[in-house]
Amino acid sequence: MPNVMLRKSAQGDLLFYVAKKDLEETVVSVETDTETTWGGTVELADGSKWYVEPISPPPAFPTTLRFKRA
Repeated sequence: MPNVMLRKSAQGDLLFYVAKKDLEETVVSVETDTETTWGGTVELADGSKWYVEPISPPPAFPTTLRFKRA
């Protein structure tokens, strides 16, 4: 389960970065993205899917979370 850094780009997109794999992709969708909860399955622009347990309240970005491949 790698540590993943999530941050907002200058254009407002959410970026997903895994340092050990030198992977940086744009987040296309998040399973749960409400005012009270954030998380679940996250799909990236390259088609890969990752999972994080839903978090309540949603995190402030930038943040680092532990994800696993979905």
